[in-house]
Amino acid sequence: MTTLDSKSRLKWACRRGMLELDVLFRPFVDDAYDALSEEDKAIFQRLLTCDDPDLFAWFMGHQDCQDKELAAMVDMILNRVKV
Repeated sequence: MTTLDSKSRLKWACRRGMLELDVLFRPFVDDAYDALSEEDKAIFQRLLTCDDPDLFAWFMGHQDCQDKELAAMVDMILNRVKV
Protein backbone atom coordinates (compact mmCIF):
# COMPACT_ATOMS: atom_id res chain seq x y z
CA MET A 1 0.00 0.00 0.00
CA THR A 2 1.23 3.47 -0.80
CA THR A 3 1.59 5.66 2.24
CA LEU A 4 -0.41 8.86 2.03
CA ASP A 5 2.31 11.05 3.46
CA SER A 6 0.93 14.52 2.84
CA LYS A 7 -2.25 15.98 4.27
CA SER A 8 -3.45 17.17 0.87
CA ARG A 9 -3.08 13.68 -0.60
CA LEU A 10 -4.88 12.26 2.41
CA LYS A 11 -7.75 14.71 1.97
CA TRP A 12 -7.94 13.79 -1.70
CA ALA A 13 -8.18 10.10 -0.77
CA CYS A 14 -11.07 10.98 1.56
CA ARG A 15 -13.13 12.19 -1.39
CA ARG A 16 -15.47 9.32 -2.07
CA GLY A 17 -18.26 8.51 -4.47
CA MET A 18 -20.79 8.73 -1.65
CA LEU A 19 -21.55 11.96 0.17
CA GLU A 20 -22.29 9.98 3.35
CA LEU A 21 -18.66 8.89 3.47
CA ASP A 22 -17.30 12.35 2.60
CA VAL A 23 -19.07 13.90 5.58
CA LEU A 24 -17.47 11.33 7.88
CA PHE A 25 -13.92 11.30 6.54
CA ARG A 26 -13.19 14.95 5.82
CA PRO A 27 -14.01 16.31 9.31
CA PHE A 28 -12.15 13.39 10.88
CA VAL A 29 -9.01 14.23 8.91
CA ASP A 30 -9.34 17.94 9.67
CA ASP A 31 -10.02 17.55 13.40
CA ALA A 32 -8.59 14.25 14.62
CA TYR A 33 -6.07 12.71 12.22
CA ASP A 34 -3.01 14.62 13.46
CA ALA A 35 -3.58 13.40 17.02
CA LEU A 36 -3.64 9.72 16.00
CA SER A 37 -0.73 7.41 16.74
CA GLU A 38 1.36 6.36 13.75
CA GLU A 39 -0.28 2.93 13.96
CA ASP A 40 -3.77 4.42 13.86
CA LYS A 41 -2.80 6.70 10.97
CA ALA A 42 -1.72 3.62 9.02
CA ILE A 43 -5.00 1.88 9.86
CA PHE A 44 -6.98 4.92 8.71
CA GLN A 45 -5.02 5.01 5.48
CA ARG A 46 -5.75 1.32 4.99
CA LEU A 47 -9.44 2.00 5.62
CA LEU A 48 -9.38 4.48 2.75
CA THR A 49 -8.31 1.70 0.37
CA CYS A 50 -11.58 -0.18 0.98
CA ASP A 51 -14.43 -0.07 -1.49
CA ASP A 52 -17.19 2.48 -0.94
CA PRO A 53 -20.02 -0.09 -0.68
CA ASP A 54 -18.13 -1.90 2.10
CA LEU A 55 -17.37 1.35 3.90
CA PHE A 56 -20.98 2.47 3.62
CA ALA A 57 -22.23 -0.86 5.02
CA TRP A 58 -19.81 -0.66 7.97
CA PHE A 59 -20.53 2.95 8.84
CA MET A 60 -24.29 2.58 8.52
CA GLY A 61 -24.28 -0.59 10.62
CA HIS A 62 -25.65 -2.79 7.84
CA GLN A 63 -22.65 -5.12 8.02
CA ASP A 64 -19.85 -5.84 10.49
CA CYS A 65 -16.28 -5.32 9.39
CA GLN A 66 -14.37 -8.56 9.89
CA ASP A 67 -10.99 -6.82 10.22
CA LYS A 68 -10.67 -5.88 13.91
CA GLU A 69 -8.35 -2.92 13.28
CA LEU A 70 -10.59 -1.45 10.61
CA ALA A 71 -13.69 -2.07 12.74
CA ALA A 72 -12.07 -0.18 15.62
CA MET A 73 -11.26 2.72 13.28
CA VAL A 74 -14.86 2.79 12.03
CA ASP A 75 -16.03 2.96 15.66
CA MET A 76 -13.52 5.72 16.43
CA ILE A 77 -14.76 7.81 13.51
CA LEU A 78 -18.42 7.23 14.38
CA ASN A 79 -17.82 8.13 18.03
CA ARG A 80 -16.02 11.29 16.97
CA VAL A 81 -18.96 12.33 14.79
CA LYS A 82 -21.47 11.75 17.61
CA VAL A 83 -19.62 14.07 19.98
